[in-house]
Amino acid sequence: MASYLYYLLPAVGGYALTSLYFLKNPHFLHKKKQTAFYCTHISHRGGSGERIENTMGAFTHAAEVGTEMLELDCHLTKDSHVVVSHDENLLRQTGQDVNISSLNLEELPPYKETLEVTFKAGHFSTGSDRNIALLEDVFRKFPQIAVNIEVKENNSMLIEKISDLVKKYNREAISVWASVDSTIMENCRKTNSSMPYMFTVKRALKMLLLYYTGLLPFVPLGESFLSANTKYFHTMLKVTYFNRMFKHLRDRGIQIHLFVCNEEQDIEAAFAAGATGVMTDYPTLLSNYIRRHKQDT
Repeated sequence: MASYLYYLLPAVGGYALTSLYFLKNPHFLHKKKQTAFYCTHISHRGGSGERIENTMGAFTHAAEVGTEMLELDCHLTKDSHVVVSHDENLLRQTGQDVNISSLNLEELPPYKETLEVTFKAGHFSTGSDRNIALLEDVFRKFPQIAVNIEVKENNSMLIEKISDLVKKYNREAISVWASVDSTIMENCRKTNSSMPYMFTVKRALKMLLLYYTGLLPFVPLGESFLSANTKYFHTMLKVTYFNRMFKHLRDRGIQIHLFVCNEEQDIEAAFAAGATGVMTDYPTLLSNYIRRHKQDT
């Protein structure tokens, strides 16, 4: 047993030191990713705390206060239009228990006059624009703003039409595939591999396992963005060892977006943890925070 440990301990120690070295110096093993944009300000559903979510009014307001990325979800109407909506079923958003896929574009109902902010219970937004938006209108009006496109259903026609619109408006470099589901992401990547993409839940968990076993520095990563919900990291954000993973990812050119930060203390904690960008329902709040802290530096 003693002789076994004589060989094992140095090997384990050597592996740990090597892993730590490449964790701190990933450029020796990996070429740093170069994305076409870098954003610190992301508006969740267009900033659903200040305007009705996912409307052109919300996206316009977010752009006016300085957002650098719009986060949105897409679905397909019965007559094959790609529309922007978080939910496929419209009960929560419009009060009508109907699915987008069962309606033609002109049949889509308007949003409610006031809508509760999902990530801030008891708070409501309103706005003059209550129409469900077309993805094409978003691309047409905001040609220079990055868009995070989350796909929630494994619908090949939807994915192909999103890809076609991205190509039509020449924005493959600033449009990002996002999905929590790895099967959906595979379909998105197969349809358009030129667009950067986010970690899925399965891939993020695998990445965490690689990190805690010391293997992460040695494994190539295709993703350009990690998006993580702050409620899962609320206590871990203060752990220095966990922050090392964020630094390693940043050093490899992977942007880290933490969501949904709707209080100034959450925004501050996210940036302190090493987030490169923060996603919020309150774009004015985030813009003011960023502006103040730029003045302080």
